Amino acid sequence: MIDTRTHKVPTVLSIAGFDGSGGAGIQADTKTISALGCYAMNVLTALPIQNTQGVRNIYDIPTDAVREQLDAIFDDIPPDAIKIGMVHSVALVRCINDYLKHYKGPVTFDPVMVSTSGHQLIQEDTIQACIEDLFPKATIITPNLDEVSVLVGHTVQTLEAMQEAGTTLISMGCNAVLVKGGHLTSDTLTTFLVQQSGMTKSYESSRIETQNTHGSGCTLSSAIASFIAQGKTLEEAVSNSLDYVHQAIQSGQKLRIGHGNGPLNHFFNPKTLINYEMD
Repeated sequence: MIDTRTHKVPTVLSIAGFDGSGGAGIQADTKTISALGCYAMNVLTALPIQNTQGVRNIYDIPTDAVREQLDAIFDDIPPDAIKIGMVHSVALVRCINDYLKHYKGPVTFDPVMVSTSGHQLIQEDTIQACIEDLFPKATIITPNLDEVSVLVGHTVQTLEAMQEAGTTLISMGCNAVLVKGGHLTSDTLTTFLVQQSGMTKSYESSRIETQNTHGSGCTLSSAIASFIAQGKTLEEAVSNSLDYVHQAIQSGQKLRIGHGNGPLNHFFNPKTLINYEMD
């Protein structure tokens, strides 16, 4: 049979954990990637039991199952970009690292280490494995301030400390770091992009008063992967992604979903695959 399919769209692979409430993890990734006009694929790394009020438990996905998922995707649909989220064991880090050794495309790594309630989700040996194996292979990492604090070994609570922490993470082998300031108590949110070249760029936006921010970190990192997959530079991808997340939060600020921190409105202005073909 002759294959008459001629149109291609950017493909983005999310390697991340599950969120049954639909706001974070691979669900948020899939929504974001799809809303931005790319084709989303998933490899499940963990099964957290969670809702908008928090994480209740985390069940392991066998490393062999993760490896087989990766094999299936790479054998059939090589991704134009990869987003990595929750990786909660040394064995999983090593498994993913085996694939990244041969992958030449861009990688966005959101090092999910601390829950919204402040609980550390992965052990110290896994954090060290991420630093040694995954950080150098990632095009950019996107930690929040709690995760930055874990990585640099001290609490980061000021704009100056954020920039210093970014520089420290670069010295630990990162190519680029997006230090997100959403956890600071300020009406203006400041985020710093620190790169190995020495360039530092800041981005500012106004804080939106809402409790619907569940999955914002997952959304941001998968948006960056999507924009890079579309051919944007890293700086353009970061700027576009921060704007996308801001609008997704703004348009969903009054949604009543769940009793805790609700989700973003990922589809406030979707770019479908059909529309993508018509561009």
